[in-house]
Amino acid sequence: MKFTAIAAVLAACLAVAAPAANAKGCLKGAAVGGTAGHFAHHHGLLGAAAGCVIGRHRANQKEAQQAQAQQTQHVSR
Repeated sequence: MKFTAIAAVLAACLAVAAPAANAKGCLKGAAVGGTAGHFAHHHGLLGAAAGCVIGRHRANQKEAQQAQAQQTQHVSR
C-alpha cells in the first residue's frame, strides 16, 4: 500500500515537472501499436513504444515533405 502511494506521488511529480513534449504522431502511433501489441501475445507496452517511434518518424517525414513543397512553391514564383 505504501509503495503504491509513493509511486503515485512520484509519477505525479514527474508529470508536473516534465517539459512539454512534441508528440506529433506519437500518440496515434502508440494507440495503434499498443492495440496491435496487446493482441499479439500481450505485448501492449512494447507495441506502444514501437508505434510511438514509427508515428513520430512518419510525422517528421510528412513535415519535411510539406516544407519542401512550400519551398518549391516560393522558388517557382
